[in-house]
Amino acid sequence: MSNTDDIIFGLDPGKSGAIAMLCGGSVHTFKLDNTEADIADWLRQWHLPDSFAAIEKVGAMPKQGVSSTFKFGRNYGFLRGLLIALKIPFEEVTPQKWQRAMGCLSKGDKNVTKAKAQQLFPQMRIIHANADALLIAEWCRRQRTESSALHGGQG
Repeated sequence: MSNTDDIIFGLDPGKSGAIAMLCGGSVHTFKLDNTEADIADWLRQWHLPDSFAAIEKVGAMPKQGVSSTFKFGRNYGFLRGLLIALKIPFEEVTPQKWQRAMGCLSKGDKNVTKAKAQQLFPQMRIIHANADALLIAEWCRRQRTESSALHGGQG
């Protein structure tokens, strides 16, 4: 079941990624360049029983260096494990799926998603690090709202 007071997280495990949290009109982000303990504490402070998350799922990309691929995989595994440990239900979503739904297919150009995030969240200071996380969270919120409407509020 989804309502406007549910807490929705969007997780971008990229090299300069972030976590975004949406709840009603509240919007917060937290960059992944913090320690793992700080990231866990930040996520834990917002987590409530009705929380739900979407985490971006991507594989290695051509021309991406070995250390970048390793860092992404490490972030992805850490964040996925953190969601499981905190018992936050989540779904994985590919960049192509959420970008298509949000009308911002970037084809690797981070300025496309940054501009879309600024349009949707004009009150926020949008930087490359938080843009995708915000859009993933908004995609998740819309998916859950549509699902709830289709199922007569039964989510």
